[in-house]
Amino acid sequence: MEQLVQYLVCLLVDKPDQVRVRAVSASYGKVYEVDVAPDELGKVIGRHGRTANALRSVVEAAARKRGEKASVEIAS
Repeated sequence: MEQLVQYLVCLLVDKPDQVRVRAVSASYGKVYEVDVAPDELGKVIGRHGRTANALRSVVEAAARKRGEKASVEIAS
């Protein structure tokens, strides 16, 4: 799942070498914290958060298919 998040975020940014994804266990499942270059943050969040919401939807659906729960947080 972490590789999926890494792959999707790298497609969105111009500096994929600066993308960091960290998996953190939470009471309800895994939380994937995404860290990108400060000037790339807008590309990951998108206009009105649409890109971030789409990323979260894809990851949640993939996790659900595996019987897991997952969430994505974008670190600033």
